[in-house]
Amino acid sequence: MFTGLIQAVGSIERIAPVGGDMRLTVHAGKLDMGNVTLGDSIAVNGVCLTAVELDNGRFAADVSRETLANTTLGELGAGARVNLEKALTLSTPLGGHLVSGHVDGVGQVLETREDARSWRLQIHAPADLARYIAHKGSICVDGTSLTVNRVVGCVFELNIVPHTIAETIIGDYRAGTRVNLEVDLVARYLERLLLGDRAADAASEPLTLDFLRRHGFAN
Repeated sequence: MFTGLIQAVGSIERIAPVGGDMRLTVHAGKLDMGNVTLGDSIAVNGVCLTAVELDNGRFAADVSRETLANTTLGELGAGARVNLEKALTLSTPLGGHLVSGHVDGVGQVLETREDARSWRLQIHAPADLARYIAHKGSICVDGTSLTVNRVVGCVFELNIVPHTIAETIIGDYRAGTRVNLEVDLVARYLERLLLGDRAADAASEPLTLDFLRRHGFAN
């Protein structure tokens, strides 16, 4: 588990194919690696990876074909900047929101614009994730915990304050940038709970407003 509060910006040093998938070597930048041991989890652009090698401020992690297919990690090249966060501990202040590091889909930045000292971002989410994105709800973008300011269909808007721009890779975003998205954990589990016994039916209909009305959850 993670908080979505980025601890450092690192960079990809090497990408090596291994047995059909790949291994990433990441320079950890300012991330405190003093208490990191083999097998620990580190989120790289919001993707929970396991450290399998440690060497002088660097770590290596294996990236499976599943992860390559469902995140942007396979699109990164040597030198690419990445958001980093070590796993949440019981003593870690929860300043963001609960983040699993399991990316739900890839979105695309539509627009970036200045708004006083902040930035406004518009991001298009995959259609199957749109129902989990709510006004003033939480969303994780490349590992960064953010608040949704506005949502219309599959497009949501974020306000990025100067500190976040300076301490994450969000300052690198441009129209067309692809980003890893993780929706709020509560929304995902709530959908499953509302399905009730139908959750065990592989052929059950998706959770829609019509479904909620027919089962007494909405007017």
